[in-house]
Amino acid sequence: MPHFDSRPATKPYSHLRRRDFLSAVPLSALGSGMTQLLGAPAKPTTAYAKPDARCILLLLVGGPSQLDTFDMKPGTPSEIRGPYKPIKTNVPGIEISEIFPRTAKQADKFAILRSMHHTAIPIHDVGHQLLQTGRVFEDGVEHPHIGCALSRMASTERDLPFHVLLPGPIVNTGGNLPHGQNAGFLGAEFDPFTLASSGSRLAPAATAEAFQLSREPDAVRQKYGLNPFGESCLLARRLIEAGTRFVTVNMFQTVFDEITWDIHGSKPFSPIGSYGGSVGPMFDMAYSSLLQDLAGRGLLESTMVVATGEFGRTPRINAAGGRDHWPQCWSMLMAGGGIRGGQVIGASDLTASAPRDRPTTPAEVAATIYHGFGIDPATQLPQPDGSSIPLLDPGVGPISELFG
Repeated sequence: MPHFDSRPATKPYSHLRRRDFLSAVPLSALGSGMTQLLGAPAKPTTAYAKPDARCILLLLVGGPSQLDTFDMKPGTPSEIRGPYKPIKTNVPGIEISEIFPRTAKQADKFAILRSMHHTAIPIHDVGHQLLQTGRVFEDGVEHPHIGCALSRMASTERDLPFHVLLPGPIVNTGGNLPHGQNAGFLGAEFDPFTLASSGSRLAPAATAEAFQLSREPDAVRQKYGLNPFGESCLLARRLIEAGTRFVTVNMFQTVFDEITWDIHGSKPFSPIGSYGGSVGPMFDMAYSSLLQDLAGRGLLESTMVVATGEFGRTPRINAAGGRDHWPQCWSMLMAGGGIRGGQVIGASDLTASAPRDRPTTPAEVAATIYHGFGIDPATQLPQPDGSSIPLLDPGVGPISELFG
C-alpha cells in the first residue's frame, strides 16, 4: 500500500535538537529581577461560559499505530498484533501496550477513544488540519487552529499569550499542504505564540517566568524526560499554571530522518521497534507526569488534555516490517476538563481496521474542546470578505459520553 510520503529536499530548518531547545527556554537575557508571577491567580480574560477552562493538545506527529499502543489485539496473528504485549492498567478491564507502564498507572484519569477515523486523503498534513481545526482545507480557505479561534473570541486584556505552540511548528511531512497550526483566515494577530517568533513579546514578566524551566527541580525535569517533548510538556504545565489558556505541543516537527511514530519500516522513516526503544518511553514519561502534576496541583479538572496522532497504521505489517498510513481507525486519549477517566469509548473491529461501534471523528473532538470552554461549535467567525463561517460544520457536536 502506498504511504503518500515524499522525502524533503533539505533537513527542516526549524527542527530543534534538545540543546537548541534548552538554550531558547531559560531566557536569561531578560534578567533575574523580573516580577515572579508564576502561581499568582490569573486575571479573568474571557466571557466564556467556563472562564477557568484550559486545554493542552499533544499532537503525536507521525500517526501512532493503534495496534501497538491503545487498542491491542493479542489474539490475532503476529503480522496483525505486532511485537508488543498488553499490560493491565489501574482500571480493571482496560489494557494498553507494555511500552506505556507509567501511563498504565494513570488510566483512571483518561478516557480512550478507540473508534477515531476520517475519510479524507491519508496524508499527514490533512490529518493535522482535521485534528487542529476540525476541518479539511478546501478552495484555498485555511481554517484557524482551535486555540487561535478561542483566542479570537477572548478578551485582549491578558498578561500572558492565550495560545502557545511548543517546541515549534510542524514543517515538512510530505504533503506540502498547510497543517492547520495557525490562525488561518483570522489573521496573524491570532497566531500562536512561539519561541522562534517571540522577540520582544517576552517582555511580560509572567510569560518569561513561566518559561524558566531552570526553576524546576532536576528530579521533576528528569521525570518528564530530558528531550524536547518532555521539556515541552513541563513547559505546558507551567504555562497553564501561570494562566495561559491553550498550549499545543508537537511531539515531532517532521517525520523524516528521525525516530517518530511514522513506522513505515524503511528509511527515512522509523522501524516498529522504535516504539519500545524510544518513542513509547518518551511519551510515557511526559504524559504520565503531566497528568499526575496537573491532578496534584488541582488543575486537571479545569484543563483538558488531548493526546492524539493524525491517523492510525495499517492492521497488517508491511513487507518492510512496519505499518503504513490508516485513517480508517485509530485511538486517542482525552483527560481533564470534566472528562470522566477510566473509560473506553467506541470500539474497533477484530483487527482494528475500522470502528465497530461509536465511530468518532476529529471534528467531534474539536467540538468537545470548544464545549470544554463553553463555546457552541455553531459560533460564527468573521472572514476577510465580511462573511462569517461557523467554527465547525453544521450538526457536529461534542462527544457527550466523555462527560457521563
